[in-house]
Amino acid sequence: MSDVLLSARDVTKRFTARGPYGRRTEFTAVDGVGFDVRLGETLAVVGESGSGKSTTARIVAKLMEPTSGALHFEGEDITHATGAALARYRANVQVVFQDPFSSLNPRHTVERILMAPLDYQGIAPKGGRRAYTGELMERVGLNPDHAQRYPRQFSGGQAQRIGIARALAVNPKLVICDEAVSALDVSVQAQVIELLRRLQRESGFSYIFIAHDLAVVKQIAQRVAVMSKGKIVEQGPCGEVFADPQDPYTRTLLAAIPRINPEWDRRRRAAG
Repeated sequence: MSDVLLSARDVTKRFTARGPYGRRTEFTAVDGVGFDVRLGETLAVVGESGSGKSTTARIVAKLMEPTSGALHFEGEDITHATGAALARYRANVQVVFQDPFSSLNPRHTVERILMAPLDYQGIAPKGGRRAYTGELMERVGLNPDHAQRYPRQFSGGQAQRIGIARALAVNPKLVICDEAVSALDVSVQAQVIELLRRLQRESGFSYIFIAHDLAVVKQIAQRVAVMSKGKIVEQGPCGEVFADPQDPYTRTLLAAIPRINPEWDRRRRAAG
C-alpha cells in the first residue's frame, strides 16, 4: 500500500544465554512479528513486561539486528542496512526513551543535546544553532532561555520534553516512543500525551507507541498490536479491539483498566 511507511514481516529475535556449567540455552524474545505503520498514524504495541515489545522497538530503530525477518521503510529493504543507508534511515526514525535522565547526557547542556542528531547527520541548522535550539524548545513547551542548563536542572516531565525535542531535531518521519510516559506522574502523562498528539498534527509524522497501559493507548493510538510471549496475538483498529477483543490476553489487559464506576461503564457499552 502506498500509505505504508514501515512494514515489518516475520521479524524474529533469538538470544543465547549461558546457563549453569557453561551450558548455552536459546530463547526467542520476538517470534514472527509483523505489522505496518501508515503515514501520519499511531500504532500502539502493548503487552506486559517481557512480552517482546521493547525488543521489537529496538529492532525497528536499528539498535538491534533481527535474527530473521524483514523491515521495509518507504518500500526499501532496510533489514541489514549499513553505512549511508543506515544513516539515512536513522535521520527518518528517532526514539524517545522511557527514562529521560538515563538517555540524556548529564554533562551536556540542552543545546548540545538537541544539536547532537544534526551533528551526527552533518546538518547545519538554518539560522544557527542557538536559534534552532530555541525553536525546538518552544515546540515542546520549554523556555528557550534554559538552553544552557543541564538535564538535572529539570523535572522528569521537562526532561522528557527535551528527549522529544531531540527526536524532532532532524524532522523524522517515524518516532518510536518506548514507554515514553510510563515513568511520569498521571497528570504529567496527560500533558506529554497531548504534546505528542499536537506535534503529530503539526508535522504529520507517525508513531510507534510502546506501552503496557491500555488506558494510555486509548488516548493516542489509531491502531493497536497486542504482544504476549514474543508474538502479536491480536491487532487492529483501537475501537474494534477495545470493543470486541478476540484474544483472552487482550481481554485480561482490558479488564485491568481502572474504571470509576464499572457498572456504569458496562451499561454505557451495552447501550452502544
